[in-house]
Amino acid sequence: MTSEFPDRAAPALLALDAAIAATGLHVETRERPKLERVIARMLQPGAARIDDAAFRSALCTVRRKPWGSRLMDLTRRAGQVWVTRADTEAAAVSVDDPEPDDARLLSALAPVLREKLRAQGDTPHAAVENIRADLFDGTGRMLAPAELRTLAVAVADAFALPDADAFAAGLEREDASRKDRDTRIEDTARARRREEVLRLREWEKSLVPFSDVPGLLRCSHREALRWIAENRLPVARRVPQADGQERWEFDPTELMALRQQLPQWRREGQDTPSRTPLAPDLGNRRVGNAVIAQVAALDRYAAHFRTARALNRRITLVTGPTNSGKSHTALDALARAESGLALAPLRLLAHEFRESLTARGVPTSLATGEERIDVPGSRHLAATVEMCPLNNPVDVAIIDEAQMLTDPDRGAAWTAAIMGAPARHLFILGAPDCIPMVRRIAELCGDPVDEIRLERKSPLVAAERSVSLHELQKHDALIAFSRREVLDLRALLLAQGKRVAVVYGALSPEVRRAEAQRFNDGDADILIATDAIGMGLNLTIRRVVFAALRKYDGNQTRDLNPQEVKQIGGRAGRYGKHEQGVVAVLEGVGSPSFIHAMLAAPPQPIEDMRPQVQPDADIVQAVAAEIGSDSLFGVLVRIRRAVLRRDDPNYRLANMEQAFAIATALEGVADLTLAQRWVYAMCPVDDRDNGIQRLVHWAADHAAGNAVPPPGTGRLPPPERAERTELERAEKRHKRLVAWRWLALRFPEAYVNREEAEATTARLNDWIEDVLRQQSIRARTPRTSPFSPDNRASPPGRRNREAPPRGKRPHRKRR
Repeated sequence: MTSEFPDRAAPALLALDAAIAATGLHVETRERPKLERVIARMLQPGAARIDDAAFRSALCTVRRKPWGSRLMDLTRRAGQVWVTRADTEAAAVSVDDPEPDDARLLSALAPVLREKLRAQGDTPHAAVENIRADLFDGTGRMLAPAELRTLAVAVADAFALPDADAFAAGLEREDASRKDRDTRIEDTARARRREEVLRLREWEKSLVPFSDVPGLLRCSHREALRWIAENRLPVARRVPQADGQERWEFDPTELMALRQQLPQWRREGQDTPSRTPLAPDLGNRRVGNAVIAQVAALDRYAAHFRTARALNRRITLVTGPTNSGKSHTALDALARAESGLALAPLRLLAHEFRESLTARGVPTSLATGEERIDVPGSRHLAATVEMCPLNNPVDVAIIDEAQMLTDPDRGAAWTAAIMGAPARHLFILGAPDCIPMVRRIAELCGDPVDEIRLERKSPLVAAERSVSLHELQKHDALIAFSRREVLDLRALLLAQGKRVAVVYGALSPEVRRAEAQRFNDGDADILIATDAIGMGLNLTIRRVVFAALRKYDGNQTRDLNPQEVKQIGGRAGRYGKHEQGVVAVLEGVGSPSFIHAMLAAPPQPIEDMRPQVQPDADIVQAVAAEIGSDSLFGVLVRIRRAVLRRDDPNYRLANMEQAFAIATALEGVADLTLAQRWVYAMCPVDDRDNGIQRLVHWAADHAAGNAVPPPGTGRLPPPERAERTELERAEKRHKRLVAWRWLALRFPEAYVNREEAEATTARLNDWIEDVLRQQSIRARTPRTSPFSPDNRASPPGRRNREAPPRGKRPHRKRR
């Protein structure tokens, strides 16, 4: 035997044999090495044996892990699938009999489970729902009837209900009713989707080729071509051909409705030369079926924002790298204006805009996806980009982080904000990369643009060599690209005695801000973060160190691009705090020359200069009227297949996969209007934790006239004892609350108890913040650091990460 106490090895072996003989307890051969090590620690210098009680305690210490495994097996056999390993290990700690039978182990587990279940909610029903939600979020598992009854009886015992059977029977009836409803929803959705697909196919069969147009309209071939070029004749569908050409198809019903306008078109063609306007103003004329397709096709998207088009807008594009003072310049102009609007990419930054304006003596209200702060008499509003008000003109507006125009998930929101912001003077802020796209949008809108280009206030340099984990110093920020890697690095640094703050996307804005404040105040030495620090946080970072030079972007794992390195690395060297910013790479991750090259690289050319667009509620209603359907699924199918052609010269359709998935799932929920379905389709949910299925359940309750209660916190253990899995569970609960509060602002009659939801959110935020603040959370020093020369394991940023399953693209919406 190899002992960590070589000089005590022989005495420990003798003491073990003596204790076995004295107590008569059986010890397995595989247990002996562990027992010897435990006894070696217990032996007093010069002692040759330990007393019976100490031996029994040592034997219990060795056997507790197997007892936990045994309890997991027993609970699974009993249908208690909601019992966790943490529960069984907590029970095993209380067992002091070295040879317990199954009944003794289960009796030790019982009080642990009672405490856990009692802490899951304020009521027995809430406790059951929280347990079910955690199982559903974590594994997608629904409890079988027998498992639900087992849980119900356990909850009834925890809450000391007088009639456990009655409580269980009530839950079983609710569950059966819910399953029947889910089956009806799925069946109805399937039937309605089939109906809409058939409707689309029938419509497509009714379309005629271009050769039939002159005959239908009684016009010449040349006239038909001219009117198509002038966007007077809507092309219903453009079908790509093998030779690279297109086959144009037309709706004969729409063509016949246009015949009465032909004389006017001919007169106009004689008076003025034919031309195709980029963004014609439809004015206030009635939009009939003949032009609905043009509006809904999004090929004249700028004209959709009538208030903005009616104003004599002027755009000032302010570009520069991080830490160049873009926001300060624009906020000063906004504060001087009589009325204004500040649009931010994140709720956190919207709050910062509001605070900055308030500090300048300007009363400012707030509007984000999940909250409102109305300041009486205020004429300024800070909001997230998706919440841009389109109908109330203001003197000045700011739109920040315009490089987001190319973001595949949220780029369409920036297109709509820049085109639709009803401001006489619009300040657009962003990295230099955004300049070509903003100019293109201004051209489509017919707005003049002047540019202000700012330089960084303090120099930003690339480090000459890589940095080891042990060389990290105060005011350093370590950058990884997943929650797991951030927490792994945190554990390593905590084990070195470092004080650490963390920032990653799953944390709420409130917790991110609190963690940033700990770092800025010196309560944490090192910040470990994902690219979530790239926007919306003021951080006093001296040096940014990349712990990974590759990231998964939703489609593939790829190298960081220059804009990402500049945006994240540019957080180093805050003006007035540090003389310069330094950008480095962690040892073993990559070459410092990569950082040099990225910082020196010019702005990347934008591959597709067409801004992304997506429909809004008005366009959805227009298409629904055109096709004669109240199906959101049918509307989105038409938009996706027949409205905006792939080679449109001005616009491209944004990624709407999640909206389409929600619309598809909602198709079976009766008694929701088209407008209500569209609101649900825009709700920020994450389908990686079954967010869409949960949304359908909420929508079904809403449609049935039932109140949708806010999600609870579930059980929150003391922060100092929280495991990483419990932290992740709390973050998922926070996501549920974000979606619920978002819907509560739009459907207050169904999503009641907003005050309770806000209080629950605050409790979760406080708990998560407390967990992250604790410096002793389960951080065990590894025997060999993954970053040491004698270990070939890669740093977290170099681990082989599998791409999420197809269809599980991470959702990054923030409203």
